Amino acid sequence: MSIQEIFEKGISFMEFVNQDEDAYKEKTIEIYEQISIDENLENEIKSVKEVINVLAFAEIWCPDCMINVPALQKMGDQNPNFKLSIVSREGNESYMEAYKVGGKPKIPTFVFLNDKFEAMGVFVERPTVVKQVEANGKETEVIVVKRKYKKGEYIKNTIEEILDILKK
Repeated sequence: MSIQEIFEKGISFMEFVNQDEDAYKEKTIEIYEQISIDENLENEIKSVKEVINVLAFAEIWCPDCMINVPALQKMGDQNPNFKLSIVSREGNESYMEAYKVGGKPKIPTFVFLNDKFEAMGVFVERPTVVKQVEANGKETEVIVVKRKYKKGEYIKNTIEEILDILKK
C-alpha cells in the first residue's frame, strides 16, 4: 500500500475523537478548545499556500496524541490547505519504519506530504523544547515541564515546530 493509500484510508479529527466516549475524548476536546493562536502565528499558518497532506499516526488513548493532534486540527481550521488524515499505529508500523525513535514507532508521528504525497518532514511525539528538558533538565524542571505540557501549554511550540519543518 502506498503512503497516499494509507492517507486516503485515514479518519478526520472528529472521527478520531469519537473513537472514545469518555475521558480521552473529553481531554482531547478540552485541549482543542483551549488552544489560542496569536495573530502572528495565525498569519504564519495562513501563509502556507501549498497543500500539506498530514498523515498522523495516532491513538486516542495516547497522552501525546491528546495534546498534539488538536494542534493539527487548529492549523487546519486556520488554513484549509492543511489536510489531516489520522490512522492507527496498530497495523501500520511498517509505514512508520523511517520515523522510529530508539528503534520504536512513537505516537503521534505526523508525516507532512506535499500534493504529490512526497514526504516533506516529520514531527514525532512532542515538541523539541519538551524533549530537551526531559533529556537534560533537573528533576524538578522535568516535573514542571511535563505538568505544563500535559495541560497543553506547549501547543504553540508544536505548531511553530511544524511550521519550521514545512519551511525546510
